[in-house]
Order: sequence, then structure tokens, then C-alpha cells
Amino acid sequence: MSAPRLLVIVGPTAAGKSALALRLGERFNGIVISADSRLIYRGMDIGTAKPTAEERARVPHALIDIINPDEPFGLADYQRLAYEAIAEAHAAGRLPMLVGGTGQYVRAVVEGWNIPPAPPQPMLRQALEAEAEREGAAALHRRLAEVDPPAAARIDPRNVRRVIRALEVYLTTGRPISELQRRSPPGYDLLQIGLRLERERLYQRIDARVEEMLAAGLLEEVRRLRAAGYADDLPSMSALGYRQLIAHLRGEISLAEAVERIKRDTRRFVHQQMVWFRERDPAIEWFDAEDREGIEARVAGWLEDE
Repeated sequence: MSAPRLLVIVGPTAAGKSALALRLGERFNGIVISADSRLIYRGMDIGTAKPTAEERARVPHALIDIINPDEPFGLADYQRLAYEAIAEAHAAGRLPMLVGGTGQYVRAVVEGWNIPPAPPQPMLRQALEAEAEREGAAALHRRLAEVDPPAAARIDPRNVRRVIRALEVYLTTGRPISELQRRSPPGYDLLQIGLRLERERLYQRIDARVEEMLAAGLLEEVRRLRAAGYADDLPSMSALGYRQLIAHLRGEISLAEAVERIKRDTRRFVHQQMVWFRERDPAIEWFDAEDREGIEARVAGWLEDE
């Protein structure tokens, strides 16, 4: 019997992953399993470009709207729920499609990461955050390099949250996160599709998307979340679009400046996404994002190949 199939669709923000997944899901009886770290939050709809009710009616979606913005949710939680959703899709005779731009989510599922058994330690994390604030992100990264060189080599020094998590694991377990993150591939028959788009075209899409979000009420959405009691310093509220508008609502910057920052920071994030996927997985087959027919033909051929 052939291995259970899993279609993976990755690529930068605004490249068209969701639209492609809808098209493929309708043609190949698929279910979208979100691999986006922001779509998990209820109430954060506009700024995350969450699929509409009409889109979810066309093709079922999983791992969207599963927790509130102030609830903890780790990589191990995501991996477990993703494996469950994939198994449910197979049981229903449907094609599971892992779709999103959160590289860690995708890799944890595809490569079968064994997530370190170290629950978050709030007090330790606060101490490390204070250290980063006091001494700088580079100093914290150097500390990680002393105890776990492989992890430090993989983690961007500017990604303070990941540096802190790696140090947290080491200080809690006494073992480096690179050692604990053994991998046990789940044995799926994989097809991994990556979407690419010419840079200026992608930047145009990003700018247009930001303007559309604002027109759809993103600022009001941020106001509602804050009024509901969700603190500005929550990880969920640090998402692109939200943190910049929070700065505006605090009176720190103008609305125009907030909008420009959203566009600028999204472009930077897109660059990080592309570096992550291109460097970490040569198994990804890259297509022009607008080559829908070519992608469909590739998926059809893969499904027909027993």
C-alpha cells in the first residue's frame, strides 16, 4: 500500500498560497490545514488575511480560530493538531494540504521534529527578555552560542524570541535544544510546492494588501482587541499590522507612519520567509505563483503516480 499523501504549499506572504489552495482543494477534494502562526487566533481576522466564511465553505479549513489571543500555544501543540488533522483528512478520503508561510510549523510536521519536553517558564523567560533589553539581542545570541553552537548557527540573532526559547530549553533541561530536536519523519508521500513571484510584483501585492486591510477595518479590529482586554505585549498582538497600529493608538506614531511601517516590515518578513524555505529544504519545487495550470498539472501527475 502506498504511503499517505500530503501536499505542502509554501511561499511568502501575499504570493497567493490561499487562492491556489482553494483551487486545488476544489479540484482534488482537498482540506486546507493552515500552517500560519497567526490564523490560530480568534478575533484576529482582517490583519491575518483569514479565509472568509465563503472560502471555508468551498474547501474545509483546519487549525484556524482555535485559541484566543491570550492563550499559550507552542510548536508542539501545533504539530500534534496538524498530525490529527492530516489523519482525519486521510480517514475521510480527502487530500490534506498543509498551507502557510510559518516555516517552523511546516518543518515540524514534514520533518517530524521531536519538540523538546520543556514547558515554557514565564519567570525565566521574563529574565531573559530583560537581559536582551539590557544587553542587546547580539549578546543574548552569543550566550546561546556558548552552550548550543548548532542552534545558534540556525537562529537569526535578531529573532530574540527563538533565541530565548533555545536558552530556556537548555537552562530548564540541561541539554541543548539542537540535541533534543531529533527528527522522525512521519513517512508521508510528500509533494512540496513553493510559490515565487518577481520582487517588485510581490511588493506591489503587499502594499495593495495592506491598503485593503485598512479599508476593511483593521484599525477598528485592533481597537476591539485592546478593548476586550488583550494586552499590547501578548505574542499574538506582535503580529504584522497589529503592533504597528498599536504604536499609533498609543500616540507614538501617526497613522501614515504606522501604515508605512507595516509595508516595510512585511517586505522584511517576506525576505526572511524566502531565506528560510530556500535554504532549509531543497525538496521544495518552486513555481511562478501565477502558473496555476503548471502547478495543477504537477499535482495531478503526482496523485496519479501510484
